[in-house]
Amino acid sequence: MILDDAAPEIGMPISSEKIAPSHLERLALIYVRQSTAQQVLDHQESTRLQYGLLARARRMGWPQERILLIDDDLGKSGATSEGRAGFRRLVSEVSLNHVGMIFGVEMSRLARSSKDWHQLLEICAIFGTLISDLDGVYDPSHYNDRLLLGLKGTMSEAELHILKQRMHQGKLSKARRGELAFPVPTRYVRRPSGEVAFDPDEEVQRVVRLIFRKFEELGTLHAVLAYLVEHGVKLGVRVCEGEAKGELEWRKPNRMTLQNLLKHPIYAGAYAYGRRRVDLRKKKPGRPSTGRTVAPQQAWHVLIKDRLPSYITWERYERNLKRLAENRARADAMGASREGPSLLQGLLVCGKCSVRVTVRYGGSRNRHSYVCSRQSTDYGGEVCQYLSGVPLDEFVSEKVLEALKPAALELSLEAAKNLESEREELDRLWKMRLERAAYEVERAGRHYRLIEPENRLVGRQLAKDWEGKLATQQKLKEDYRRFIHEQPHPLSEAERQSIRLLSEDIPALWEVSGTTNQDRKEIVRQVIERIIIDAEGKTERVRVRIEWAGGTSTQSIMIRPVAKLKHLSYYPKLCERVRGLAARGMSAAAIARALNEEGYRPPKKHREGFDRQSAQDLIHRLGLGRRRPRPEGQADLARHEWWLGELAGELGMPQATLYGWLRRGQLKARQQQNVPYRWIVWADDEELGRLKRLRARPVGEYLRRLWVGGSTTLRTGPPSETHHEERR
Repeated sequence: MILDDAAPEIGMPISSEKIAPSHLERLALIYVRQSTAQQVLDHQESTRLQYGLLARARRMGWPQERILLIDDDLGKSGATSEGRAGFRRLVSEVSLNHVGMIFGVEMSRLARSSKDWHQLLEICAIFGTLISDLDGVYDPSHYNDRLLLGLKGTMSEAELHILKQRMHQGKLSKARRGELAFPVPTRYVRRPSGEVAFDPDEEVQRVVRLIFRKFEELGTLHAVLAYLVEHGVKLGVRVCEGEAKGELEWRKPNRMTLQNLLKHPIYAGAYAYGRRRVDLRKKKPGRPSTGRTVAPQQAWHVLIKDRLPSYITWERYERNLKRLAENRARADAMGASREGPSLLQGLLVCGKCSVRVTVRYGGSRNRHSYVCSRQSTDYGGEVCQYLSGVPLDEFVSEKVLEALKPAALELSLEAAKNLESEREELDRLWKMRLERAAYEVERAGRHYRLIEPENRLVGRQLAKDWEGKLATQQKLKEDYRRFIHEQPHPLSEAERQSIRLLSEDIPALWEVSGTTNQDRKEIVRQVIERIIIDAEGKTERVRVRIEWAGGTSTQSIMIRPVAKLKHLSYYPKLCERVRGLAARGMSAAAIARALNEEGYRPPKKHREGFDRQSAQDLIHRLGLGRRRPRPEGQADLARHEWWLGELAGELGMPQATLYGWLRRGQLKARQQQNVPYRWIVWADDEELGRLKRLRARPVGEYLRRLWVGGSTTLRTGPPSETHHEERR
């Protein structure tokens, strides 16, 4: 659009002393800009005024062919140079020394940003380019003109700020009254009167209520998504733009849509303004939709509860937000229940440092354990607590079953009732889909019947559409019959009676193979808020405080297996008791029975108790054992020779460890030549002392000395018959 002679003349000086022949030799650049497309259409007088600068340039001495018009930025704001191709072209022409003067109605047309404006002034001053507006001609290389131009640029930027602030305050004032209209999320519609209402489609509403109900039941967003996909439930969405604007489309559910649905306060009937804002620090150049952040609830500009129609209550909305936050895998959150044998993942809290206990897996059987390593990780200290996972899981399971026993019957019947109501809800959704498909078929058939028979071009397309609707309806009917066949039938009275009888044996239901570990985790999380554990040093006693859902708590002592006898809290008392029993001449088996009857337990077999072997090991550890006479028929032992098992008992160590020493050449030993090929170890008093010192040495120091030597010697037989074998 170029308005030449038809444009109004501007009463400005025709010449200026600042215009030199060198300026006339270069281009006269006319820059035209309007901030919005609406201004271009409605405020045409301003546009005509800017195009009228062509006549002014000619009157000041520039021929028509030396005048360059740039109007690429019509409908674009001057708040920034991003997205303004015309302004970038203007700067490029000036930088190439092609421009003698820039014409504009006012400085705000060139830029409303001080950064862009002063950058342009610097370039104009370097290349001697003049700037002209309705007030006169300016030379940016002159101090006075530069000062005036800088002031005009600052006023232009301030004017834009004042306009924006005024508009923002007006919107905020209207929002505080709950009258500011903004696009409503899907499953809501805004009527022509401005009132917000539910989507008029009944199936859309039922799907939304189903999503909220399943999230409260399943507890995780992923579980809800999997449920919707499994049952073929789709989400109704109103098209927001395009030719199909306002029409209802059925789309597959996705994680982001479900997350927005659960987090948006409008579904709880609240009018909220200021939830999503633009953080300029995160905004990426050239991408206007970036930089959006979600503000915390206390920072929202407006929150009016019970203002709009709601699907859920505000209390339930807050519970959903809390559950979503807890499902995140963070150190301060419980997190969603995940795969693995750990039953208490996310529920345990260290009683010493009050941080969440983590789960570790390891070993040949991939056993799990609960570890609090904050002191070790953050401060280089020792691990706060380390507990074997299985005993603690069993202990808490017993407590949970005890808590569930009084309400077992009620829970079982409620579960059966929920199962039937869920099936009825899905059945209603299927019937609505069938009803919609029948309507679409009827409408397609009606359109086909209303067409004139001679109009075959349209008739063929309508017939094709009708056939497509019929095929869709037939497929839905087949899927519905399949759904009916797969779903369980309503429970009979006999089945209900079986449930009542089965509910009386909750432990059997807990241990049955049909109950997965994931099911047990969900049950535990429903009744327990958190569990605080505090082990008494390295002993077997662990204080366990269970905080139940509802505010009550119970505290008890759990007995865990420990690594060594000396870690038992009653180890000194146990030793005194064994010495007393051994002094009476009792055998190891009799001592084991007496200890079990009195309540003593070994470190790793709390449930089974002491047996003859464990009692014998304890007797040897205390130095109370006597060497048994050799039975007749066994190979004669030379002086200072021991059977491998007897020497292990004398040293108070496992026989497997002693055998490892033998394999590494740490013992003087020989092997029987006949069955059963037992090992015979030579050890006099001095050798026994060496082995006891080796036994008492820390494991790390022992291994370091063992492997630093490069090779070891395996000695078999008496000292005079030592054979050497290099370690490979």
